[in-house]
Amino acid sequence: MTNIGIMGLGVYTPETFMDASEISAKSGIPEDVIQKKFGVERKPVPGPEDSTSAMGIAAAKDAIEMAGIDPKDIDVVIWNGGQHKDYLNWLAGLHVAREIGADNAWSFDMEAMCGSMMAGMEVARSLMIANENYNTVLLVSGYRNGDMVSYDVKETSFMYDIGAGGAAMILGKGHDANEILGTAFRGDGSFSTDCVVKAGGSANWPPEPEDIHNMHFVIDDVDSFKKKLGERTLPNFYTVIRESLKKGGLSDNDIDYLAILHFKRSTHDVVLKELGLEEKQTTYLNEYGHVGQNDQIISILEGIKSGKIKDGDNIVMVGAGIGFVWAAATVRWGKKK
Repeated sequence: MTNIGIMGLGVYTPETFMDASEISAKSGIPEDVIQKKFGVERKPVPGPEDSTSAMGIAAAKDAIEMAGIDPKDIDVVIWNGGQHKDYLNWLAGLHVAREIGADNAWSFDMEAMCGSMMAGMEVARSLMIANENYNTVLLVSGYRNGDMVSYDVKETSFMYDIGAGGAAMILGKGHDANEILGTAFRGDGSFSTDCVVKAGGSANWPPEPEDIHNMHFVIDDVDSFKKKLGERTLPNFYTVIRESLKKGGLSDNDIDYLAILHFKRSTHDVVLKELGLEEKQTTYLNEYGHVGQNDQIISILEGIKSGKIKDGDNIVMVGAGIGFVWAAATVRWGKKK
């Protein structure tokens, strides 16, 4: 099969942060609980200029610089960022393509919520394998779903770690480094309406004037939601991780670095124990919180910067999108031997 490799990565982080004390003040949850249980020291929040697409554009420019390519060499731009975009019913990818100078690219938007980066990798890889004229694909994400989290809704407190930012990845056909070895996915539609923003959707159209105050996630049946999460979340995480490894001829013992989404500290530790990993083989994103589908890119760049990731390492990227999709991708970092 044709080799598809990562040519460049980029991240944009807003300059404004909310720390644990501010989250505590808004939520009524003690600061030490936010720090130790929720695992958040601080998280980035959007400033006035940080629209969803603007954050993706900034990250895309960094990825292009790392890849060392001309934007005109990009054949396809895939927006795999948040659905909460600058405007309703709007294609963010085409706007990004124009703003970065990807004049020869066409574009479409797709999302698997917080599993979107790995889903985007699989879509991009499939496009390049199936089309001889597609050699370079940009995945670009902006994320600020924190706008739709209310600190007054205690049922969605697991979302209090949500931050904001942008991330991007450039994939190249025949690129002889950072090869994608395998991807894997699981979905469970029984979660599809458990945790949603009802106000403003077509199921509740037209909106009422008071809906402006209800643009936040809600859960109607908390007990059912928690029960399903407890029964299915971790088993599906392990399934997609191991399937992506197997497709690359690898197993748990071959993982050198785990680029995992941010979630509460205890769950993070349980996953490491299950996979036989040490803390030095991952990065806990307590300075970022959960930035949706950007988490894996943030983790990889932090891993490179800290020296945790070296050439020849096997990286597993893993995340989950509410709804629910579990997604993983295995990448061998460095030059292909």
